[in-house]
Amino acid sequence: MSCAMVDGLRLISLIKSYKLMWNTYSCRSSRTTVVEPVTTVEAPMNAVEDGEDVGQQKLTRLWENSITGLHQQFNSVNDFRDALRKYSIAHGFAYMFKNNDSRRVSAKCKAEGCPWRVHASKLSTTQLFRIKKMNATHTCGAGTGTTNRSQATKKLVASIVKDKLRDSPNYRPKEIANDIRRDFGIELRYSQVWRGMETAREELQGSYKESYNQLPWLCDKMVEANPGSVATLITRDDLSFHRLFVALHASLFGFEHGCRPLLFLDTMTLKSRYQGELLTATAVDGNEGIFPIAFAIVDIVNDDNWHWFLVQLKSVLPTSQPITFVADRQNGIRMSILEIFNDCHHGYCLHHLTEDLKKDLKGPFTQEVVRVIVAQFYDAAYAPTLEGFKKCTESIKSISPEAYDWIVQSEPEHWANAFFRGARYNHLTSDIAESFYSWMSELPGLPIVQMIDTLRRKMMELIYTRRVDSDQWSTILTPSSEDKLEKEIAKTRSIEVLFSPSSRFEVRDETDAINVVDIDHWDCSCRGWQIIGLPCVHALAVFERTGGNVYDYCSKYFLTEMYRVAYSESINPVPTADRPVHRESSPVRVHPPSVRRPSGRPKKRRIRSEGIVKRPLHCSRCKGQGHNKATCRAPE
Repeated sequence: MSCAMVDGLRLISLIKSYKLMWNTYSCRSSRTTVVEPVTTVEAPMNAVEDGEDVGQQKLTRLWENSITGLHQQFNSVNDFRDALRKYSIAHGFAYMFKNNDSRRVSAKCKAEGCPWRVHASKLSTTQLFRIKKMNATHTCGAGTGTTNRSQATKKLVASIVKDKLRDSPNYRPKEIANDIRRDFGIELRYSQVWRGMETAREELQGSYKESYNQLPWLCDKMVEANPGSVATLITRDDLSFHRLFVALHASLFGFEHGCRPLLFLDTMTLKSRYQGELLTATAVDGNEGIFPIAFAIVDIVNDDNWHWFLVQLKSVLPTSQPITFVADRQNGIRMSILEIFNDCHHGYCLHHLTEDLKKDLKGPFTQEVVRVIVAQFYDAAYAPTLEGFKKCTESIKSISPEAYDWIVQSEPEHWANAFFRGARYNHLTSDIAESFYSWMSELPGLPIVQMIDTLRRKMMELIYTRRVDSDQWSTILTPSSEDKLEKEIAKTRSIEVLFSPSSRFEVRDETDAINVVDIDHWDCSCRGWQIIGLPCVHALAVFERTGGNVYDYCSKYFLTEMYRVAYSESINPVPTADRPVHRESSPVRVHPPSVRRPSGRPKKRRIRSEGIVKRPLHCSRCKGQGHNKATCRAPE
């Protein structure tokens, strides 16, 4: 058999096993482009010989007619480029651009001397693109040779990924890679799919870079559609994005008139092409649901940005009563709260404290022992009385004196119920905002304008849904508050109440502990009533015996009427008909942040295992720490 015949059979095999279909189109100019190979999964020989190559048939059927000839019309230049890519892949040839801009695109077959040409241009006053000239003839043997085959780039992957993301925005890279392998027999690396997804999302959602230039427009529109709202945009001297603060009127009104004066501060990293952090201030409604108040997007989390966020927050919040903040104890937040809200209270987030405790915990403790210490730490924090706090901390001291010292020195007056002077209503962590963050974590990385508008829409839907739901309630208190009271009332049967001519009652519970209830001052020596805002079991026992109306002694914030006030204002839609579009000649007013997230999949931060805490090294020779006998440098 001649060498030519052998080469011909090899080429046919390659065609039948998808390679010609999935090598990418050429770069957008005639310059050399760095490309990555695409691995194909070889089809069985009998399938090739019998013409049962399902992947090839599917791809050819989908893409071979993506370009049909003269006068074919496309919605945009990007749609035409996408169709050209698919057409070249399906027909097995590579091309190069002669012209390629937003007004016209001209391409020719990359093979020397081949007459295949296509030219398309923009229809005036529209975004539509139409093919004006085309020579569909190939003399290069398109589809049968390997000389001019296209090479793989992320644009090729984006061509197929875009269709999948359009239908399923939360498609994961691994799922897409599996689908492409199954449907077309193509093996793609995770990094190839990830970069293809980034390119596809930008084509679907718009330019991440240009989105920053639309921020002034969005701020104006949000305030215009929602009078009384605040949207403040700050750029750096070079006009790059620095920070943005948003507080909508409906949220501010609901917080002032229907929510407890309690705010939770937290932050999360945004999934975006450019680095960004979301700072949030969140309240709770009378049914223990999250109530977003304000948020900011900043280029980086630091003390300066936190201080700026709190200054903005101060300017929009009511000043009629002190506000209690629950947040991390990091120095930037702590000092800013003290300076800006000098009449308020700062409760340290128990979750963040626990992480610090575990990190600083010394000694050869197993995970089980660490869990016991953490559980006792939580019990100490939630203990309403000084006696309960001491009991829990003494238990910790018996396990680890170092942990006990750490807890005593961590300012319990900022996190323990027994000492805290503000009103936290038994909320000791800032995790109340987790649902707020789930709105963003469930979404793919969006351009910043779409990201902000998504938050606005989520808040708009939340307010509307809860307002409608509360219209069906017939109880005086919100459902969660009614449920709490019912559970406590069921415990009053075993409680003894000693009557008094005054408003103070002596109450003995089933453990023979005596508590004093003062109904005029809404006070019980167990401190449960004061901490939560609802009558404790001892106060309920008094009302049960005296016939007092329980609802007269509940905090107003748990009333259904107050809940409805919190959701009485609406967040209005923002029309996008006049959203500015990118024009190459228009001046850019806002640039993306100067620091861009590295391309590809974000690297996971390595976190030390939470299994067994490592025991420090001890030298058996010099008795020192931090090294062993083999590395000891002490003189013998």
